[in-house]
Amino acid sequence: MSTSDIVIDAAFDSGNIEIVSVDGATAHLRIPRDRNSEFAQWFHFRVSGVAGREIVLTIDNLKESAYPQGWPGYRACVSEDRDYWGRADSSYDESAGSGTLTIRYTPASDIAWFAYFAPYSLERHHDLVSEAAAAEGVDYRRLGETLDGRPVDCLEMGDGDKQVWLYARQHPGESMAEWWMEGALEVLTDPADVVGRALRKHCRLHVVPNCNPDGSFRGHLRCNADGVNLNREWAQPSAEKSPEVLAIRNAMDESGVDFAMDVHGDEAIGAVFLAGFEGIPGWSDAQGERMYRYQRILDRRCLDFQTAKGYPKSPPGRANLAISTNQVAERYGATAMTLEMPFKDNDDWPDAAQGWSPERCKLLARECLAALVEWLETEEG
Repeated sequence: MSTSDIVIDAAFDSGNIEIVSVDGATAHLRIPRDRNSEFAQWFHFRVSGVAGREIVLTIDNLKESAYPQGWPGYRACVSEDRDYWGRADSSYDESAGSGTLTIRYTPASDIAWFAYFAPYSLERHHDLVSEAAAAEGVDYRRLGETLDGRPVDCLEMGDGDKQVWLYARQHPGESMAEWWMEGALEVLTDPADVVGRALRKHCRLHVVPNCNPDGSFRGHLRCNADGVNLNREWAQPSAEKSPEVLAIRNAMDESGVDFAMDVHGDEAIGAVFLAGFEGIPGWSDAQGERMYRYQRILDRRCLDFQTAKGYPKSPPGRANLAISTNQVAERYGATAMTLEMPFKDNDDWPDAAQGWSPERCKLLARECLAALVEWLETEEG
């Protein structure tokens, strides 16, 4: 290696990249699959020796990735201080190298970090949990343990009768989900925030900021340490393959669930949207209307939210009960939903500098919680 070659590292929390070759300020890269699975999409790596040089990074084989439609129009996330995450010029060529993303960036400093979305580290997770647990009126629960021996953390608060579950990052590469959780916990633990005060009055809240810390640390897109997609385990979770889901579902069995939001990110769709539980065996129009009413409230209150784009609804009786939202709606009669945020940008309100960003995730969380206050008050009224 000549001294002029850039150096690429990924041996850190949530790091994930395979180096094919490096030539000066140009590198050819590939994305490794999640352990014991076919899923590949998440990348996170550091490039050094780059000050003042345009670096050109090509990632190929992307037609073989989990969501090939995630690449057209996608721009890689980049940071030089690991605090502010912007977007690098990126172009996708479907016809080259079985689908190639080319990233171009000229750093001001000697180190630049690139990721599929702004990472949310396990250390930041521990800070988030500890800070929230230290707030007045918050109870910490260790629901269980992952396959790698990490805790499944849960924060509980509030004096109301309604049982509200908020949980995120079943798919670890969807790091926007934990940025959302950071925003939500800031609202819920701030004594000056009337939205948090109102929710603690109406509800008992159960908050799981990261359902899949093993996958998060390992740099996975969708799977836990054993290559299991946790959001396909809710019908029959097991201690051997999906102890994370088993721990959370057991705790839900204890408390019951009135309202549940499972927070995710979508690779392809440039929008914020909700997915419901249409098609569950126990579907009733009244239960469905509670979900649609929440959706209408959020749509009215939040400019970043919309209802035109989203997933197709399951036909009657055809819902997959291994998926969390369907299982929770069926099992507890809950108003359950999946919140999806974009990896790319919000097409209705694009941001050239950052695309969809950690900052917008946190702001969206407050909007979702404020909508929940209105939903609860009109439900009771």
